[in-house]
Amino acid sequence: MSSDILHNLPVVALLLPLIGFLGYLWYGRWLSEKQAGTLASSWVVVSFILSVVLFFEVLSTGTAVQIHLFDWINTGKFQVPFALQVDQLSVIMMLLITGVGSLIHIYSIGYMHGDAGFNRFFSYLNLFIFFMLVLVMANNYVLMFAGWEGVGLCSYLLIGFWYKNHDYNAAANKAFIMNRIGDLCLLFGLFMIFSQFGSFVYADINLQISNNVAINTTVITGITLLLFAGATGKSAQLPLYTWLPDAMAGPTPVSALIHAATMVTAGIYLIIRSNILFALAPFTNDIIMIVGLTTAIFAGLIAFKQNDIKKVLAYSTVSQLGLMFFALGLGAYGAAFFHLLTHAFFKALLFLGAGSVIHGLNGEQDIRNMGGLKRYMKSTHIVFLIGVLAIIALPPFAGFFSKDNILTAAFIKSPLLWVMALISGLLTVFYMLRLYFVVFQGKERMDSKVASHIHESPMVMLLPLFVLAILSVFGGLMNIPELFHGTKWLENFITPIVSMSDVHLDHSTEWMLLGFSLVAILVVGYIAYHKYVRSSIVPESEIQTDQMPLGRLLKDKFYVDELYNAIIVKPIFSISKMVMSFFEEKVIHQITNGSGQLTLFLSGAIRKTQNGFISYYLFAMALGVLGILTIFIILS
Repeated sequence: MSSDILHNLPVVALLLPLIGFLGYLWYGRWLSEKQAGTLASSWVVVSFILSVVLFFEVLSTGTAVQIHLFDWINTGKFQVPFALQVDQLSVIMMLLITGVGSLIHIYSIGYMHGDAGFNRFFSYLNLFIFFMLVLVMANNYVLMFAGWEGVGLCSYLLIGFWYKNHDYNAAANKAFIMNRIGDLCLLFGLFMIFSQFGSFVYADINLQISNNVAINTTVITGITLLLFAGATGKSAQLPLYTWLPDAMAGPTPVSALIHAATMVTAGIYLIIRSNILFALAPFTNDIIMIVGLTTAIFAGLIAFKQNDIKKVLAYSTVSQLGLMFFALGLGAYGAAFFHLLTHAFFKALLFLGAGSVIHGLNGEQDIRNMGGLKRYMKSTHIVFLIGVLAIIALPPFAGFFSKDNILTAAFIKSPLLWVMALISGLLTVFYMLRLYFVVFQGKERMDSKVASHIHESPMVMLLPLFVLAILSVFGGLMNIPELFHGTKWLENFITPIVSMSDVHLDHSTEWMLLGFSLVAILVVGYIAYHKYVRSSIVPESEIQTDQMPLGRLLKDKFYVDELYNAIIVKPIFSISKMVMSFFEEKVIHQITNGSGQLTLFLSGAIRKTQNGFISYYLFAMALGVLGILTIFIILS
């Protein structure tokens, strides 16, 4: 491939979704639904095709494609290029974003049919893809941060898409504000990076560290802690995770886009991209490991008592992200990245499958009002089951291989950590099978009006589900471990960017751990089956749950939102009211009102000097001349 074509491909792949967004601003109001949906999806599909071409180029050459477009900021030593970098890590992310993103676009054509904001919705999706591509294709932290903030803006627009609903607006505000907390930490981290290295460019920083230049362990620890704090916001970890479940206010395709292929993966990507920094900060890695594992278990417990089909999947996302951060803290960057990819496949499948259920039930989301749907929605049932089997890590589905990698890394670090990670996985097994059994198995619990209108989703929605189902089954083949005579292709591919651990378990130990975890999965699966299928137990009503202390605690999500309202939100509102009643009204208002009154008084006084008598003007002029002469004499 010629250098000119290679130079232009990443730029075109990046700009196509932006063109889709700008096109809506110019002519979107005149497009029909079919035209708008087709055009918006086409931009992303073509971007995916170009990403595939770039992937094979990087695969064949083994080198990154660097494109310097222009100097964005150039002030003294503060220089930031607008430059792109397509390497082994970013090109895989490009494939994920545009590939899964294009499937979500196509699915949305059917899901959003008839919505008054149809065209606007697709323009937001295009903009979301553009900013996510900026984030992963940037060759420096500042440009990455621009994409980071753009993704936050798009999440706000899409979560609050149905803006006439005040609750949805509140959810969008919550996501936006909580992400600003993490983003502020990230911004401080970038300041420290420039102070320490004098550059924001990844290659410059990596070169200095490789040459042992400007390495201050304390500063590096501070930088990595701030970067991780930023990542906890975008990737919904304790304590900044509460926005993600509320993000379910947006249309279901938005949930799939945010939870699978774009926004929540940004924090994981940031740490993997900065792995050379985190390798020098063992204290930060321990914090990441603890926070990730705690989040995984914490969110998994909450998911036990959620009855909204999307809320169960939302807390599942928080839990799975916690597992990825746990792997990052262990230094298992390859395992974390592998699980990021497989999770994108089966979580997009699950969310879109849930959207198909909601679409077929005319908006119903409470799983207690479902049941027996496999008889009505056979295609949706099959693909949703595949997604469930993938996320609970049953072989040979994709989640089995990626979770096994994380569990192996945990055992190498400590058998206790392996046990804790396994517990997190078993929580996933129970609440996901609970979700599946209650929705698709057992007796029908829909009212007669809803039951009479249940329908399977149209092919434009089912086709993306079929593709994601295939990826959820075979996606694990990209990184098969040596235990199954694989080569760990993915980890080997990203080795130039990400350092890998050389510590391995012997095969006999791996088989033992694998056998134990599979037995545990089957036991927990049988418990869920016995409870929700054979015993036909329906999830408790709100009243029944409230009568059980533990059940109420889980249903109310450990009262974290209430705690934040009590110690943060309410005090801030109280202080703001005090400031408004005292400083605003008694100081600011007095100054502004007094300024107006003083102006009126002075203008009234000065107006009297303009009386129209020439003699008065001559007298005033004489006094003025006399005053000037007096000042001149005194000064001389």
